[in-house]
Amino acid sequence: MFPWNMFPFNNDMSKMLQQFNPKDMEKSVQDMISQFMPKQWQGSFDHNDMLSRAASLFPQNNQQSNNPPPTSIHPNVFETFDDVYVRIPISEDMIQKIKIYHTSNQLIIENTSDGNRETFTLPALVRKKGTTAQYKDGILEIKMPRSADLQYTEIDVSERL
Repeated sequence: MFPWNMFPFNNDMSKMLQQFNPKDMEKSVQDMISQFMPKQWQGSFDHNDMLSRAASLFPQNNQQSNNPPPTSIHPNVFETFDDVYVRIPISEDMIQKIKIYHTSNQLIIENTSDGNRETFTLPALVRKKGTTAQYKDGILEIKMPRSADLQYTEIDVSERL
């Protein structure tokens, strides 16, 4: 039996997490930075200014950005031992307008409602043949058989002198 009680995941750890104060962590990080920074830089370096500049590099969710809108298709991708399933909620009239392709690791849907091509990465390699798709109750279910990737090569590790 593995001695799980030897690990620090006990009541003491949960008490420590409850008493954790983010301000203390920020102060200790600032102290560490000032220890490693040359003395002549410390007067001209403001930690809060650095944090505000870093925060300005990452736009917040409420700000408008020039990024393209998120995909109009939101697939539910999951895998079993034998297959990879992709379930897509889609209207019946859209079924006639789309084309579905796949590679060994991606699902590609063309001519969606916005006229673009959308690509989704699969969680496992799939075979070329044997893929089936069914539409029922507003859900398109694509079933792709997993590929048993048995092509592996031994790598020789040599010691360099």
